[in-house]
Amino acid sequence: MSTEDRPPLPEPLPRPVVDSHCHLDMDDSAEQLTVLDALERARAVNVPRIVQIGCDLPGAKWAVQAAEAHDAIVAGVALHPNEAPRLAADGQLDDALAEIESLVVSSPRVRAVGETGLDYFRTGEEGRAAQHESFRAHIAMAKKHDKTLVIHDRDSHADVLAVLDEVGAPERTVMHCFSGHADFARACVERGFWLSYSGTVTFKNAEPVRDALAVTPIERLLVETDAPFLTPTPYRGRPNASYLVPTTVRAMAQVLEVDLTVLCEAIGANTDAAFGGAWG
Repeated sequence: MSTEDRPPLPEPLPRPVVDSHCHLDMDDSAEQLTVLDALERARAVNVPRIVQIGCDLPGAKWAVQAAEAHDAIVAGVALHPNEAPRLAADGQLDDALAEIESLVVSSPRVRAVGETGLDYFRTGEEGRAAQHESFRAHIAMAKKHDKTLVIHDRDSHADVLAVLDEVGAPERTVMHCFSGHADFARACVERGFWLSYSGTVTFKNAEPVRDALAVTPIERLLVETDAPFLTPTPYRGRPNASYLVPTTVRAMAQVLEVDLTVLCEAIGANTDAAFGGAWG
Protein backbone atom coordinates (compact mmCIF):
# COMPACT_ATOMS: atom_id res chain seq x y z
CA MET A 1 0.00 0.00 0.00
CA SER A 2 1.51 3.32 -1.04
CA THR A 3 0.94 6.73 0.50
CA GLU A 4 -1.53 7.40 -2.34
CA ASP A 5 -3.73 4.65 -0.95
CA ARG A 6 -4.46 6.71 2.14
CA PRO A 7 -7.37 9.08 1.64
CA PRO A 8 -6.43 12.76 1.47
CA LEU A 9 -7.11 15.12 4.37
CA PRO A 10 -10.63 16.57 4.13
CA GLU A 11 -11.43 20.21 4.68
CA PRO A 12 -11.10 21.03 8.40
CA LEU A 13 -14.23 21.25 10.50
CA PRO A 14 -15.32 24.70 11.71
CA ARG A 15 -15.25 23.59 15.37
CA PRO A 16 -13.28 20.88 17.20
CA VAL A 17 -14.81 17.39 17.22
CA VAL A 18 -13.61 14.27 19.05
CA ASP A 19 -13.14 10.82 17.53
CA SER A 20 -15.01 8.94 20.25
CA HIS A 21 -13.84 5.45 19.26
CA CYS A 22 -10.57 4.54 17.59
CA HIS A 23 -8.10 1.63 17.45
CA LEU A 24 -4.74 3.26 16.78
CA ASP A 25 -2.97 -0.01 17.55
CA MET A 26 -4.80 -1.99 14.86
CA ASP A 27 -3.45 -0.19 11.80
CA ASP A 28 -1.79 -3.02 9.86
CA SER A 29 -1.67 -1.23 6.51
CA ALA A 30 1.59 -1.06 4.62
CA GLU A 31 1.79 2.65 5.37
CA GLN A 32 1.09 2.48 9.09
CA LEU A 33 0.58 5.78 10.83
CA THR A 34 2.48 6.30 14.05
CA VAL A 35 0.45 7.64 16.94
CA LEU A 36 2.07 11.04 16.46
CA ASP A 37 1.28 11.01 12.74
CA ALA A 38 -2.32 10.01 13.41
CA LEU A 39 -2.73 12.78 15.98
CA GLU A 40 -1.07 15.37 13.75
CA ARG A 41 -3.30 14.57 10.78
CA ALA A 42 -6.39 14.63 12.98
CA ARG A 43 -5.46 17.97 14.54
CA ALA A 44 -4.97 19.43 11.07
CA VAL A 45 -8.68 18.92 10.33
CA ASN A 46 -9.90 20.03 13.80
CA VAL A 47 -10.16 16.58 15.40
CA PRO A 48 -7.82 17.28 18.33
CA ARG A 49 -8.79 14.43 20.68
CA ILE A 50 -9.31 10.68 20.48
CA VAL A 51 -10.79 7.93 22.65
CA GLN A 52 -8.51 4.92 22.16
CA ILE A 53 -10.27 1.61 22.76
CA GLY A 54 -8.58 -1.63 23.79
CA CYS A 55 -10.50 -4.82 22.98
CA ASP A 56 -8.36 -7.50 24.60
CA LEU A 57 -5.71 -7.58 27.31
CA PRO A 58 -2.76 -6.53 25.11
CA GLY A 59 -4.88 -3.85 23.44
CA ALA A 60 -6.20 -2.58 26.77
CA LYS A 61 -2.68 -2.25 28.16
CA TRP A 62 -1.60 -0.45 24.98
CA ALA A 63 -4.55 1.94 25.27
CA VAL A 64 -3.60 2.93 28.82
CA GLN A 65 0.02 3.49 27.81
CA ALA A 66 -1.01 5.62 24.83
CA ALA A 67 -3.35 7.72 26.96
CA GLU A 68 -0.66 8.31 29.55
CA ALA A 69 1.83 9.31 26.84
CA HIS A 70 -0.41 11.70 24.88
CA ASP A 71 -2.63 14.43 26.32
CA ALA A 72 -4.96 14.17 23.33
CA ILE A 73 -5.90 10.56 24.13
CA VAL A 74 -8.02 8.92 26.79
CA ALA A 75 -8.55 5.18 27.02
CA GLY A 76 -11.33 2.64 27.15
CA VAL A 77 -10.48 -0.92 28.22
CA ALA A 78 -12.48 -4.14 28.00
CA LEU A 79 -12.73 -7.61 26.56
CA HIS A 80 -14.54 -7.52 23.23
CA PRO A 81 -17.67 -9.72 23.24
CA ASN A 82 -16.02 -12.11 20.79
CA GLU A 83 -13.08 -12.54 23.17
CA ALA A 84 -15.30 -13.82 25.97
CA PRO A 85 -16.21 -17.27 24.57
CA ARG A 86 -12.59 -18.03 23.69
CA LEU A 87 -11.37 -17.06 27.14
CA ALA A 88 -14.18 -18.97 28.82
CA ALA A 89 -13.36 -22.10 26.82
CA ASP A 90 -9.77 -21.85 28.07
CA GLY A 91 -10.88 -21.26 31.66
CA GLN A 92 -9.37 -17.76 31.59
CA LEU A 93 -12.37 -15.43 31.55
CA ASP A 94 -12.47 -14.63 35.27
CA ASP A 95 -8.74 -13.87 35.39
CA ALA A 96 -8.95 -11.73 32.27
CA LEU A 97 -11.86 -9.73 33.70
CA ALA A 98 -9.86 -9.16 36.87
CA GLU A 99 -6.96 -7.85 34.78
CA ILE A 100 -9.29 -5.49 32.94
CA GLU A 101 -10.58 -4.15 36.24
CA SER A 102 -7.02 -3.54 37.41
CA LEU A 103 -6.45 -1.48 34.26
CA VAL A 104 -9.70 0.45 34.79
CA VAL A 105 -8.36 1.77 38.09
CA SER A 106 -4.72 2.04 37.01
CA SER A 107 -4.87 5.57 35.62
CA PRO A 108 -7.20 8.59 35.54
CA ARG A 109 -6.59 8.54 31.78
CA VAL A 110 -8.91 5.52 31.61
CA ARG A 111 -12.31 7.11 31.06
CA ALA A 112 -14.30 4.13 29.77
CA VAL A 113 -15.06 0.46 30.19
CA GLY A 114 -15.50 -0.80 26.67
CA GLU A 115 -16.03 -1.90 24.16
CA THR A 116 -18.16 -4.58 25.74
CA GLY A 117 -21.58 -5.93 24.92
CA LEU A 118 -23.02 -8.66 22.75
CA ASP A 119 -22.20 -9.83 19.22
CA TYR A 120 -24.47 -12.47 17.70
CA PHE A 121 -23.00 -12.03 14.22
CA ARG A 122 -19.68 -13.78 14.86
CA THR A 123 -20.60 -15.84 17.93
CA GLY A 124 -23.22 -18.57 17.84
CA GLU A 125 -25.52 -19.87 20.54
CA GLU A 126 -22.72 -21.82 22.19
CA GLY A 127 -20.80 -18.65 23.04
CA ARG A 128 -23.61 -16.42 24.19
CA ALA A 129 -23.55 -17.39 27.87
CA ALA A 130 -19.90 -16.28 28.10
CA GLN A 131 -20.72 -13.04 26.31
CA HIS A 132 -23.52 -12.30 28.76
CA GLU A 133 -21.29 -13.08 31.75
CA SER A 134 -18.58 -10.79 30.43
CA PHE A 135 -21.04 -8.00 29.57
CA ARG A 136 -22.53 -8.03 33.05
CA ALA A 137 -19.08 -7.96 34.65
CA HIS A 138 -18.08 -4.93 32.56
CA ILE A 139 -21.31 -3.11 33.45
CA ALA A 140 -20.57 -3.70 37.12
CA MET A 141 -17.03 -2.33 36.69
CA ALA A 142 -18.26 0.82 34.98
CA LYS A 143 -20.78 1.47 37.74
CA LYS A 144 -18.36 0.64 40.57
CA HIS A 145 -15.62 2.94 39.26
CA ASP A 146 -17.79 5.66 37.69
CA LYS A 147 -16.58 5.06 34.14
CA THR A 148 -18.40 5.44 30.85
CA LEU A 149 -19.75 2.18 29.44
CA VAL A 150 -19.02 1.76 25.72
CA ILE A 151 -21.24 -0.88 24.12
CA HIS A 152 -20.60 -3.07 21.11
CA ASP A 153 -23.94 -4.33 19.80
CA ARG A 154 -24.12 -6.44 16.67
CA ASP A 155 -27.31 -8.28 15.79
CA SER A 156 -28.22 -8.26 19.50
CA HIS A 157 -30.27 -5.11 20.06
CA ALA A 158 -33.05 -6.58 22.18
CA ASP A 159 -30.75 -8.58 24.44
CA VAL A 160 -28.40 -5.63 25.01
CA LEU A 161 -31.31 -3.53 26.24
CA ALA A 162 -32.72 -6.42 28.28
CA VAL A 163 -29.43 -6.86 30.17
CA LEU A 164 -29.05 -3.12 30.77
CA ASP A 165 -32.65 -2.82 31.95
CA GLU A 166 -32.20 -5.76 34.30
CA VAL A 167 -28.96 -4.70 36.00
CA GLY A 168 -29.19 -0.95 35.45
CA ALA A 169 -27.04 1.02 33.04
CA PRO A 170 -24.20 3.25 34.28
CA GLU A 171 -24.82 6.98 34.40
CA ARG A 172 -22.85 7.42 31.16
CA THR A 173 -23.51 4.84 28.42
CA VAL A 174 -22.43 5.07 24.78
CA MET A 175 -23.76 2.91 21.95
CA HIS A 176 -20.64 2.54 19.84
CA CYS A 177 -20.93 2.46 16.04
CA PHE A 178 -24.70 2.62 16.24
CA SER A 179 -26.13 0.04 13.86
CA GLY A 180 -29.78 -0.14 14.80
CA HIS A 181 -32.97 1.15 13.22
CA ALA A 182 -34.99 4.21 14.20
CA ASP A 183 -37.08 2.45 16.85
CA PHE A 184 -33.96 1.11 18.54
CA ALA A 185 -32.43 4.59 18.46
CA ARG A 186 -35.51 5.96 20.20
CA ALA A 187 -35.29 3.20 22.83
CA CYS A 188 -31.66 4.06 23.54
CA VAL A 189 -32.36 7.79 23.74
CA GLU A 190 -35.24 7.13 26.16
CA ARG A 191 -32.70 5.43 28.45
CA GLY A 192 -30.37 8.41 28.32
CA PHE A 193 -27.68 6.80 26.18
CA TRP A 194 -25.44 8.57 23.69
CA LEU A 195 -25.43 7.20 20.15
CA SER A 196 -22.10 7.26 18.32
CA TYR A 197 -22.26 7.21 14.53
CA SER A 198 -19.44 6.10 12.24
CA GLY A 199 -18.61 6.11 8.55
CA THR A 200 -21.44 3.62 8.15
CA VAL A 201 -23.84 6.57 7.75
CA THR A 202 -22.21 7.23 4.36
CA PHE A 203 -22.68 3.68 3.05
CA LYS A 204 -25.16 3.26 0.21
CA ASN A 205 -26.93 0.31 1.89
CA ALA A 206 -27.19 1.93 5.33
CA GLU A 207 -30.53 3.70 5.02
CA PRO A 208 -31.79 2.23 8.35
CA VAL A 209 -28.79 3.78 10.12
CA ARG A 210 -29.50 7.14 8.50
CA ASP A 211 -33.13 6.80 9.60
CA ALA A 212 -31.88 6.20 13.15
CA LEU A 213 -29.60 9.22 12.93
CA ALA A 214 -32.51 11.37 11.76
CA VAL A 215 -34.49 10.64 14.94
CA THR A 216 -31.54 11.01 17.35
CA PRO A 217 -31.65 14.33 19.24
CA ILE A 218 -28.60 16.46 18.57
CA GLU A 219 -27.73 16.45 22.28
CA ARG A 220 -27.31 12.64 22.17
CA LEU A 221 -24.97 12.44 19.15
CA LEU A 222 -21.33 11.41 19.05
CA VAL A 223 -19.10 10.62 16.08
CA GLU A 224 -16.36 8.04 15.66
CA THR A 225 -14.17 6.36 13.09
CA ASP A 226 -13.74 2.88 14.60
CA ALA A 227 -10.47 3.23 12.67
CA PRO A 228 -8.89 1.47 10.93
CA PHE A 229 -12.32 0.03 10.07
CA LEU A 230 -15.49 1.48 8.49
CA THR A 231 -13.81 4.05 6.25
CA PRO A 232 -16.47 6.46 4.99
CA THR A 233 -17.54 6.75 1.39
CA PRO A 234 -15.92 7.58 -1.04
CA TYR A 235 -12.85 5.92 0.50
CA ARG A 236 -14.20 2.47 1.39
CA GLY A 237 -11.56 -0.21 1.04
CA ARG A 238 -8.81 2.17 2.14
CA PRO A 239 -7.51 2.52 5.73
CA ASN A 240 -9.55 4.68 8.06
CA ALA A 241 -8.07 7.16 10.55
CA SER A 242 -9.27 9.90 12.86
CA TYR A 243 -8.55 12.60 10.29
CA LEU A 244 -11.54 11.31 8.28
CA VAL A 245 -14.04 12.27 11.00
CA PRO A 246 -14.97 15.43 9.03
CA THR A 247 -16.24 13.29 6.14
CA THR A 248 -18.67 11.54 8.46
CA VAL A 249 -19.70 14.71 10.30
CA ARG A 250 -20.57 16.44 7.03
CA ALA A 251 -22.70 13.46 6.01
CA MET A 252 -24.44 13.58 9.39
CA ALA A 253 -25.17 17.28 8.97
CA GLN A 254 -26.83 16.56 5.62
CA VAL A 255 -29.02 13.82 7.06
CA LEU A 256 -30.01 16.00 10.03
CA GLU A 257 -30.39 19.14 7.90
CA VAL A 258 -28.47 21.08 10.52
CA ASP A 259 -25.74 23.69 10.23
CA LEU A 260 -22.28 22.10 10.30
CA THR A 261 -20.95 24.46 12.97
CA VAL A 262 -23.95 23.81 15.21
CA LEU A 263 -23.47 20.05 14.83
CA CYS A 264 -19.74 20.24 15.60
CA GLU A 265 -20.36 22.29 18.74
CA ALA A 266 -23.00 19.82 19.91
CA ILE A 267 -20.80 16.78 19.28
CA GLY A 268 -17.91 18.42 21.11
CA ALA A 269 -20.01 19.17 24.18
CA ASN A 270 -21.69 15.75 24.04
CA THR A 271 -18.37 13.93 23.96
CA ASP A 272 -17.10 15.75 27.04
CA ALA A 273 -20.32 14.91 28.85
CA ALA A 274 -20.29 11.29 27.72
CA PHE A 275 -16.71 10.66 28.82
CA GLY A 276 -16.64 12.49 32.13
CA GLY A 277 -15.30 15.89 31.11
CA ALA A 278 -12.80 17.47 28.75
CA TRP A 279 -9.19 16.34 28.41
CA GLY A 280 -6.09 17.36 26.52
